[in-house]
Amino acid sequence: MTGPRIWLVLLLWFPAALWAGPQVLRVATYNVENYLDAPSGTRHAKPPEAAAKVRQSILALHPDVIALQEVGSSNVLLELQAGLKSAGLDLPFWERVAGFDTNIHVCVLSRFPIVARHPHTNESFLLDGRRMAVSRGFAEVEIQVNPAYAFTLIAAHLKSRRPSPLADEEEWRYEEAVALRAVIDARLAAKPEQDLVVLGDLNDNKDSKPVRAILGQGAARLFDTRPAERNGDDDTKREAGHETRRVTWTHYYATEDVYSRIDYILLNHAMHRHWLAGETYILASPNWGLASDHRPLIAGFAVPDR
Repeated sequence: MTGPRIWLVLLLWFPAALWAGPQVLRVATYNVENYLDAPSGTRHAKPPEAAAKVRQSILALHPDVIALQEVGSSNVLLELQAGLKSAGLDLPFWERVAGFDTNIHVCVLSRFPIVARHPHTNESFLLDGRRMAVSRGFAEVEIQVNPAYAFTLIAAHLKSRRPSPLADEEEWRYEEAVALRAVIDARLAAKPEQDLVVLGDLNDNKDSKPVRAILGQGAARLFDTRPAERNGDDDTKREAGHETRRVTWTHYYATEDVYSRIDYILLNHAMHRHWLAGETYILASPNWGLASDHRPLIAGFAVPDR
């Protein structure tokens, strides 16, 4: 859908209340761990009680836009969308990227219209003399929040930390990170002042080679929102040169019995101007692990209304 047809849809869809005053936009990301309606490869279907906990977690966040990782078919995505709507959270606009990995996918659900889509499904790289593909691709969408404001969202799910017989998993993840950074740089070159959110499961810590590649350098460096639990901690305990000791882990890796922060919401300079630190957090809820081995995180933004 392009040109006049897009704006006709927007004029019919946006109620006057959406631009009657300042808006808080809430953007989330959540790896929902094998959200499948049937077994696929070595992955099992999502048990009903786990799927219900995923819905409960998303409802607790009440996002306007959410990026999802490890979603199976379009049917299961639409079932999740319908389940959220029946519980009071209507996210009618969606995107699902079909990458090289046919079992799990990167998806986006949005309250607001998706007015442009640029799925990245053919990125590849050479590793140890072998041509390899970015497994899950990258979702890139432009979302029209109100008639005066739109932003671009790029969602990713990089190679896991599980060893592979094909290549070293860290080098594989680094090459995917380089490909993601190329997508980011292309977007910023095309629209330098475009508000940009880059988010998803990057499967590595902030000081790792892959994440450093995505963050970039200089004026194009992305800002890490670093969501934390809303558990009463504040920012007062800080060591020189280090972040505060707030609870920020997003993933539990059972093989090594390790909790780590590998899911991110990153912003370019333009988007950072709208960021609301007080509306940015990790959901901490009882029995969180029933839903997924990841916890969802969300960031808030005060967006222009005119």
